[in-house]
Amino acid sequence: MYNLVIYLYLLGVAIYSRFNEKVRKMWRGEREAFKILREKVDPNAKYVWFHAASLGEFEQGRPLMEQLRKDHPEYKILLTFFSPSGYEVRKNYEGADIITYLPLDTITNARRFLRTVRPVMAFFIKYEFWYNYLHILKHRGVPVYSVSSIFRPEQVFFKWYGRQYGRVLNCFTHFFVQNEISKELLAKIGITATTVVGDTRFDRVLQIKEAAKQLPIVESFVKDAPQVFVAGSSWPPDEEIFIKYFNEHKNWKLIIAPHVIGEDHLKQIEKLLEGRKVIRYTEAEKMVNGQLSMVNDYEVLIINCFGLLSSIYHYGNVAYVGGGFGVGIHNLLEAAVWDVPVFFGPNNQKFQEAQGLKTSGGFEISSYEDFAAQMDRFAADDAYLQEQGQKAGHFVKGQSGATQKVLSAVAL
Repeated sequence: MYNLVIYLYLLGVAIYSRFNEKVRKMWRGEREAFKILREKVDPNAKYVWFHAASLGEFEQGRPLMEQLRKDHPEYKILLTFFSPSGYEVRKNYEGADIITYLPLDTITNARRFLRTVRPVMAFFIKYEFWYNYLHILKHRGVPVYSVSSIFRPEQVFFKWYGRQYGRVLNCFTHFFVQNEISKELLAKIGITATTVVGDTRFDRVLQIKEAAKQLPIVESFVKDAPQVFVAGSSWPPDEEIFIKYFNEHKNWKLIIAPHVIGEDHLKQIEKLLEGRKVIRYTEAEKMVNGQLSMVNDYEVLIINCFGLLSSIYHYGNVAYVGGGFGVGIHNLLEAAVWDVPVFFGPNNQKFQEAQGLKTSGGFEISSYEDFAAQMDRFAADDAYLQEQGQKAGHFVKGQSGATQKVLSAVAL
């Protein structure tokens, strides 16, 4: 049944790729994967294979790859992606020796891929459970580790109708899971090779903090500002809440880094700002020499480019991370690591870090009234604001260390 579904999916991708650019990139990339492997695989090298579905999973696997390369240079690293949103952004990542799409999980593709690479071990990040690849890896005696994985009762593995597919979990040598609930769920279906280590993303955000960029434009904008609010990865439902508040409280400077930076969305944000002095980051970039100080005259800075957000949180007193009124929140940890309290929307139940932050400097809101009440409290009590920010930072630091726990336990 699984293989039938995979072939039907393959057919669907082939058809849909004619009409969708993202799917077309994935279709083309999977077909080119074997060509890349033929050209780049060194038959005398020992490869450790890391597989990440997309960019978020890559960030979870990155601390492991970089520590492994540092401690064990005798291994080469193969990194594969399923999604274009991961591969297209990180295809030139210097921490891996070979980077490619993962060919779709047919028996033929899995056999051909593993014959070509011959990995000595494999790490699957978080949710990846490819049936054919995993069974062939087990048959070949290759150790396979699931890292930063998290399990919930509603997943197919724990339903009566998913028991047959759930056997794929027996192919893993060990699970390094995020929490005790995951360990208990696996134990109920007979899987006991598990260790609770937490999430490697905590290690990653600490790395990001250490490598943060100095941003002269942002520094000029926030100079002498009494308070700065940073909204990261925001969507329209988020913006309608916090912009309304800051239109009424103009003593705060506002930095907005929307998730979508298309012109229509940027104009929508500017319209909500009701005539406030707004400048886009790319406009500020055109200012030279003494002109850069003029950025300080503006009240709102819109970040209409990528790659800066994790460093921008450093300049805020309070942060907001978007997505919680849609499919799910974006990266809370990138903000919290800077010792700032963090707001987020109500759709956060599946995000372990959000649950932890709710008692450690994180604030769930479901309406403008929720947001305004908490912001008023911050505005009235600076000591309380500082306390909540420190709690958020301590939470991130306290959850770090998963990378070392994993690498200490695997057979290198």
